[in-house]
Amino acid sequence: MKQKILIADDERDIVDFLKYNLEKEGFEVLTAKNGVEAITLAKKNPHLILLDVMMPEMDGLEAVRALKKNPLTAKIPVIFLTARGTDVDEVVGLELGADDYIIKPVSLPKLMARIKLTLRKKAGSASDQSVSTDILRHGILEINRSRYKVFVNKKEVFFPKKEFEVLSFLVKNAGKVVTRETLLSQIWGSDVYVIDRTVDVHIRKIREKLGSNAEYIDTIKGVGYRMKEL
Repeated sequence: MKQKILIADDERDIVDFLKYNLEKEGFEVLTAKNGVEAITLAKKNPHLILLDVMMPEMDGLEAVRALKKNPLTAKIPVIFLTARGTDVDEVVGLELGADDYIIKPVSLPKLMARIKLTLRKKAGSASDQSVSTDILRHGILEINRSRYKVFVNKKEVFFPKKEFEVLSFLVKNAGKVVTRETLLSQIWGSDVYVIDRTVDVHIRKIREKLGSNAEYIDTIKGVGYRMKEL
């Protein structure tokens, strides 16, 4: 069965170019010209979404927020493909749950490599979950890995994908110091360039959601972070 990719971009030339080349690579392709259409087509369960940031009606950032809040589409990998290339834009995009952030213009071989890498990671993640414990518990935290749900003091709290993965990794390694480099490699992958500050932003957001239990996560100055043993 062909893997299905959804392209959401308001530039027709780019959509046609990507569609043609992805179909040559053996993918089935769906296309949308704005975030609203992307959310609707995501119900067809694509294996990956290529999402532009600047689009009419609903931009890519708003679209990914909606996708990650819906349990039916939350696990679909998203790659931002955009002309907006500032560090702030990249951090925001990744913080919302995107798996990668690629700046236009990008070479076709590089784009194809990143798409295939993201799909391999998704397949590997699914395989790992099938043989591992679905539920992680740590003090007031309960993490359901198969359903992407986090409960703090028995109350469900929404965590975007990357925050969820960072929190899960820290819980699984409770008591150990985890460097920023390790988190970047394990969560984002060694082939994806993101800055160290991305990790710090995610930790800050996680702490905010832990509220009075934010001290669960220690900062190891100049190194990284540690989930306290309880």
